[in-house]
Amino acid sequence: MSASALQNNASPYFRLHKDNLVQWQAWGPDMLANAKALDKPIFVSVGYNSCNWCHVMSEESFSNPEIAALINENFIPVLVDREERPDLDQIYQTSLPLMGLRGGWPLNIFLAPDGAPYFSVNYLPAEERMGQPSFRMAVTQAIDMWKNQGAATREQAQGVREQLEAVYNRDTRTPAEMVQLDLAAMGVARNYDIFFGGQQGAQKFLNPQQLETLWRAYLRSGVPQYSQMVFTTLDGILFGGIYDHVGGGFFRYTLEERWAVPHFEKTLVDSAQMVDLLAGIWQHNRSELARSRIEETIGWLLREMKLPGGGFATTLHSQSEGQDGKYYLWREAEVDAALIGTFSAKFKAIYDITREGSYNGRNIPRRTGMGAQATSDADEVLMAKQRGMLLEARNKRTPPPRDDKMLADWNGLTIAALARAGMALDRGEWIAEAVIAFNTVVATLGNGSRLYHSSANGLHGAEGFADDYANMALAATQLFEVSGDKRFLENAKAWVGELDAHFWDETRGGYYFTSDHADPIVLRPRFVFDNPTPPANGTMLTVLSRLILFTGNAAYADRARQLVGAFGADLPRSFLAMCGYLNGSETYSTALQIVIFGTRGHPQTQELIRTVWGKALPSKLLILVEPGDSLPEGHPAAAGGMQSGVATAYICQGTFTSTPITSPAELGQMLTLPRQAANA
Repeated sequence: MSASALQNNASPYFRLHKDNLVQWQAWGPDMLANAKALDKPIFVSVGYNSCNWCHVMSEESFSNPEIAALINENFIPVLVDREERPDLDQIYQTSLPLMGLRGGWPLNIFLAPDGAPYFSVNYLPAEERMGQPSFRMAVTQAIDMWKNQGAATREQAQGVREQLEAVYNRDTRTPAEMVQLDLAAMGVARNYDIFFGGQQGAQKFLNPQQLETLWRAYLRSGVPQYSQMVFTTLDGILFGGIYDHVGGGFFRYTLEERWAVPHFEKTLVDSAQMVDLLAGIWQHNRSELARSRIEETIGWLLREMKLPGGGFATTLHSQSEGQDGKYYLWREAEVDAALIGTFSAKFKAIYDITREGSYNGRNIPRRTGMGAQATSDADEVLMAKQRGMLLEARNKRTPPPRDDKMLADWNGLTIAALARAGMALDRGEWIAEAVIAFNTVVATLGNGSRLYHSSANGLHGAEGFADDYANMALAATQLFEVSGDKRFLENAKAWVGELDAHFWDETRGGYYFTSDHADPIVLRPRFVFDNPTPPANGTMLTVLSRLILFTGNAAYADRARQLVGAFGADLPRSFLAMCGYLNGSETYSTALQIVIFGTRGHPQTQELIRTVWGKALPSKLLILVEPGDSLPEGHPAAAGGMQSGVATAYICQGTFTSTPITSPAELGQMLTLPRQAANA
C-alpha cells in the first residue's frame, strides 16, 4: 500500500505506519495468490493502535532504510491490525508455542507462501542493544532459513500447519452430559494465587471469565473456598493499581503479582466484562465496593469512551506526551495542589501517595495496606469529592490517544453489561445508553442480517466474525429481557440464523470463527478459548438457552445440545482457557426462567421485577407477559396468569413450574432456595 492508502485506511493502526519504508500490503486472496505464484515467503507484522512497542518498532525498524530494504526484497510484507483481524492474530499467536516461541505484540511472523509459519519474533530493537539481538538479525535469519535451508523450513512450516489444524479442528465431541462443570471449576481454582488472587505468575490479568467460573461454582455449590478466591482477587483488583481510582475503569494488566503496578493501557472490553461481573456480586451481597466501582467505571465509559452519536471506542493508549502512564501518575505536590482546602493528609495515606513515589518517582493512586481497610461513610464521601478534584486537575493534562474504531463484538459485551447493571442497580439511564449504543452499532455495522466487524474513519473493516454475531445477539437478548421490545428479539434471531447458515461446522459441531464466504486464511478455525473475550462457542450457549425460553423453538434446543458437547474432550486439559465455554454450559444446564404476568410499569409488577433483578442468578431469564400476550405453545407456565387481577410470578426450570407467587417476599425466598440442575 502507498502512504496515502495507509493514511486513508479504516484502521488507525494502519495510519500509524503511513511513513514506513516497508511496502506494506493488506492480507487478502490476491496477496496469497501472488505469494504462491512467486513462491515468495510472507512477512506479517501484527499489532494494534494502543500497543506501545508496536509504535516503537514502527519508528525504529520499519522506518529504517536498510531493514525495510531487506524486508521488501525478500518477503511480501503484510500489516495486520489484530483488532480488525482477530482471526489472523489468534491463529498465529497459537502457532508460537508450537514452535517453542512466546506470544505477544507486536507479533512479527515469517510465513511460507501458503501462509504456514516457520519463524517469529516479538519486539526487538533495530540494532543489537545490551545483549538483546536486533530485528535486523532476525530478518536475516528468516531469509537464511528460507533460501539456504528451504526443504527443512518448508517441512517445519507444514508441521506447524498440521498442529494448528489439530488444535482448532480435531474432533472433540463428547455427550453433553459428560461436561463436568464442578471438576472444571476445581481445576481453575487449583491454579489460583491464594495470597493475592488471580492466576499464579509474575503478571496479573483481570480475566473476568475465570472469576465468573469460580463465582458460579460458589453460587452452585456453596463451597466457601470459591468465594474466598473471588473476593481475594477482587480486593486486589478493586483496591489496587490496576483500577483507575481517579477516573474509573480498569487497566489491562499489572507488571507484578500484587495488582499494584499496571500497564497503563485501557480497553473497552476489560471494563465492560468487569462491570458485568461486579453487577452479579452486587446482586448477591449488596457490596458497596462493587456498586461504587460499577458506577465509576460506567461513568468513565460514558465520559471517555463514548463515540459521537453512540457506540464505544476501543482503547486508550498507555502513553501520553511520549511517556508511559504520564496521564495517570502523580507527584505528591500535584496531589496537594489539586486537593488544596481539603484534608489531603488522610487521602494521601489511604491512597499510598508519598514524596518518594511508588513508581519511577511518581505515585499510582491505590488503596493498599491501611487504604484497603474499612473507612467511615464520612471518609468515603470526602474522598469521593477529592477524587473528583483530582479528575478535574487530570483533565487539564494531555490525554492518551484514543482508538476510535468501533468493534461489534466489544460493543455487544458492553451493551449487555450496561443493560444488566442498569436493571440490577435500578439505573434506567444506563439502559437508555445501552439502547443508543445498540442502535448505533446496527446502523453503522449492520447490513441486513449480516454484520461488519469494525468501522473507523467512516470505513468498514472486515466482515463480521462469529464473536460479532454472538455478542450482539447476547446484547439483543439482554435488551429484550429488560425492555420487552420485540425488535431486539428479531435482531437476535436474525444473527443466530446467520451463524447457523454460514458458520456452523456440520461435521464436528461448533461455530467456525469465520463465515463460509470470508477471504481464505491458513485454516478455518473453531475457537473455544477465551481471548480476551469469551468465544462465540461459549457465548452462543447463553444466547441459544435464552432463545429456547423466549421462543419455545426446539431447533434452538437441538443446536445448543450439539454445541455443549462439541468441545467437551478439550476440557480436561484446557479448562483454564475455556471459562467462557464453561459459563455458557452452566447457563444451558441450569437455565432458570421467571415468568411474570402483569402490566409493565404497574407498581405490583415492578416490585416482582425488582425482586428478580435483586438476586444473583447468572443463569436466569425473566419474561414479562402483559395482558393480551401469551407464552410459546407448550411452555410450562402457559396455563398461568394473573391471580385475582394481581401481578403473578412463576418459576420454571425444565418442565417444572412453581405455584403462583404474588408476594415479592415469597418470590425472593423461593429464588434463594437451592435449585437442581436440569437441561434447558
